[in-house]
Amino acid sequence: MRNLNITWVFVMACLLNISSIVGQSKDKINSIISDSETAKREFIDEDPLLKAIFERSAGYVIFPNVGKGGFIIGGAAGNGAVYEYGKLIGMAKLSQVTIGFQAGGQAYSEVIFFESKKELERFKDSQFEFAAQVSAVAVTEGASANVKYTDGVMVFTMQKGGLMYEASIGGQKFKFNKL
Repeated sequence: MRNLNITWVFVMACLLNISSIVGQSKDKINSIISDSETAKREFIDEDPLLKAIFERSAGYVIFPNVGKGGFIIGGAAGNGAVYEYGKLIGMAKLSQVTIGFQAGGQAYSEVIFFESKKELERFKDSQFEFAAQVSAVAVTEGASANVKYTDGVMVFTMQKGGLMYEASIGGQKFKFNKL
């Protein structure tokens, strides 16, 4: 049974990362950029205090549509737009593999803020990933008031739909592509 679980984790990781090999069409890129701008407005509408964080951060990446699902072994994937001091500079891919008690599926938006250029550069070098202990803040009005950067990053998520029960471990990995 253990070998079967390891095999499934490997298969999921391969499937989630293969999309980074395949090029994206110009229409798909424009759609992701448009969805990212919409998601930014939705984040700010939900918590107006985020506007100042968008304006002050060295950079941010918005994943407007992340899909996540699993049953014991799970995964998530999404595409996003990367901004440096408010200017679009590239596209990104998010992939995640998890293992543990989990069942269901959900969709959400995610924004990652970078406190300084150093953290943004790590992201742009595709040497950036989150381990299991990194936590995201669910966006609600005023949620950002007491949130601080942890190791130079802040993460916010906004539920879009679905239901997922989860007590699992895993991490997110990212790939950056310059425009």
